[in-house]
Amino acid sequence: MNTNPIAVFDSGLGGLSVVRHLRRLLPNEAVVYFGDTARVPYGTKSRQTVVRFALEDARFLLQFEPKLIVVACNTASALALHELEQALPVPVLGVVEPGARAAARLAEGGAVVVLGTEATSASGSYPAALHALVPDLEVVSQACPLFVPLVEEGRGCDDPIVQLVADTYLTPLRERGVRVAVLGCTHYPLLRAAIERSLGPDVHIVDSGRETSLAIQQLLAKHAGLCRTGRPGSMRCYVSDNPDRFRQVGSRFLNEDVDQVELVAPERYATPLQLATDIC
Repeated sequence: MNTNPIAVFDSGLGGLSVVRHLRRLLPNEAVVYFGDTARVPYGTKSRQTVVRFALEDARFLLQFEPKLIVVACNTASALALHELEQALPVPVLGVVEPGARAAARLAEGGAVVVLGTEATSASGSYPAALHALVPDLEVVSQACPLFVPLVEEGRGCDDPIVQLVADTYLTPLRERGVRVAVLGCTHYPLLRAAIERSLGPDVHIVDSGRETSLAIQQLLAKHAGLCRTGRPGSMRCYVSDNPDRFRQVGSRFLNEDVDQVELVAPERYATPLQLATDIC
């Protein structure tokens, strides 16, 4: 039994949708979460910047002696996973490969569309992971940049603006014979019903957060790392900006109240170079 926490980081709030699945599947596990809310979004930043931020986020979490680190941000998973695996002394899991495995399994000869941020779409990470599993699989990438701000504004699936945006992005995909849609951003599960209406009832939806939680369970079970205390696991959240907003909006992602949220000073996570740049 390993009582050390599972550490999770994201550029902001969205990674809580991964934690939601994780806490349902592994309720005894302690979770430590870092949301880099001062530097969100990662999805419009360069690869070099995303790699630097991801390394800083992960190194901040190492102080809690986690048994593994989960990169809940699709953009960071797409652009920085290799560097994180090389630099960190604990196992690292991203959200791209688990989502790709589920999509490949469900495709059954049809096309797969990956819905994501501009950076995730441009990275080609999901098509590469899918083609490694099924070389001749048709993969379509669709950037949906307005989904994230709509979610963070508190707009839900019943909002006509949300449905209009979803239809604009997704209705043309019906003609492509899409069989599976991967929610390649941690914000998108909150718009799942609108996405399903736009794509139609015959399209399987893959939530990368759920698939990642299953992968975490399998990894910990394989290495006898599961916590079996019989008590509900604790959860602590740390943010780089605006803990009050994180506490308020985060509850929508987590489907429970977010109580323990601590603001982290920049010198605790950013490198001296980044601090000097910010000051200038």
